[in-house]
Amino acid sequence: TCPDCGGAAERETDTFDTFMESSWYYARYTSPGARDAVDKRGNYWLPVDQYIGGIEHAILHLMYFRFYHKLLRDARMVDSNEPARNLLCQGMVIAETYYRPNPDGSKDWINPADVEVQRDERGRITGATLIADGQPVVVGGTEKMSKSKNNGVDPQAMVDKYGADTVRLFSMFAAPPEQSLEWNEAGVDGMARFLRRLWAQVQKHAADGAAPALDVAALDANQKALRRKTHETIGKVGDDYGRRHSFNTAIAAVMELMNALAKFEDGSAQGRAVRQEALQAIVLLLNPITPHASHALWQVLGHGETLLEDQPFPQADAGALVRDALTHPYLAGHGYACVRVDMRGNGDSDGLMLDEYSEQELQDADDVIAWLAAQPWSTGRVGMMGISWGGFNGLQVAARQPKGLDAVITLCSTDDRYSD
Repeated sequence: TCPDCGGAAERETDTFDTFMESSWYYARYTSPGARDAVDKRGNYWLPVDQYIGGIEHAILHLMYFRFYHKLLRDARMVDSNEPARNLLCQGMVIAETYYRPNPDGSKDWINPADVEVQRDERGRITGATLIADGQPVVVGGTEKMSKSKNNGVDPQAMVDKYGADTVRLFSMFAAPPEQSLEWNEAGVDGMARFLRRLWAQVQKHAADGAAPALDVAALDANQKALRRKTHETIGKVGDDYGRRHSFNTAIAAVMELMNALAKFEDGSAQGRAVRQEALQAIVLLLNPITPHASHALWQVLGHGETLLEDQPFPQADAGALVRDALTHPYLAGHGYACVRVDMRGNGDSDGLMLDEYSEQELQDADDVIAWLAAQPWSTGRVGMMGISWGGFNGLQVAARQPKGLDAVITLCSTDDRYSD
């Protein structure tokens, strides 16, 4: 009965704000069927490895999320102090808006799919008309996709036109995950062309028959260069996926490898072997984003039908990353013939006694380290460990490269300035 009037009543039990439930559901998921909110299984699964949420959740929800977890901890229902180990606040999808003003000052917002846009030679919008009547509409600018602005784009229309892999590839390539993504059909079309190029490359390669086994010792300079590019790409994409969560730069690296393949005109046995390795790497590297195309191309490359998720993710071969000689304009003008970089070096030097070298020698070493860090194949995380006399008439620099690999960089002298 109602406590106020004494009439028949039903007590309202749904009294919590929605933030209340969304602040702890992750913990309940770890303990399905438990009589209590969370049981001992929570400590096995928690904290969450990776939290991905929209930027609009970056204040209130995350504050409640953390508060509730600490409440669970204080109630001894979980042992961890924080609900998640890593946080990624993804950006929003934005698109152009179009409208027609009403006499009362309100606006009728028109969906982009119903508008024909005019652009100048630089691709900038110069006007727009409603497809239904051919009359002009006002371009309202680029804003977050929303029902109120009627600027949402149904991805199914793009999937029907281009395929799910293409739309997914565009979504990953258009912007870093933490930034806003501007929806652009021209960009989707560009990704479709890229996948068609990859498809054509694989088909053309497979049409010549099975590639022979790779013999690393028999490779010439051009074959080594392409193989080095392949393994540089493998290393970068693996790091972009796993550590940086930078999917757009991972895709860009694969595109660069594709460009290198397009310029590689070597039909010899080892040329085809190197190409086979590169194409297999591309298919596996793209598989998390374009699984349908990758699954089909893997079979075209001579493999049986299988789940690519069961295949090991490519690993960079440190031996393939060796660069025999590199050109450095500054050093070439200061008495050096080349810079020799050996990624397989162990970084050892003759005591690392830097005070034995002149200021000019140390400056030369600093210059080559800075140059190495700026190379497109470097992550930039290069620091000088020390310098020593080279094995042949040159100043040697021991530098640390990522993932524990050492590089020994030798400045090869054209005169006797560093000879013994």
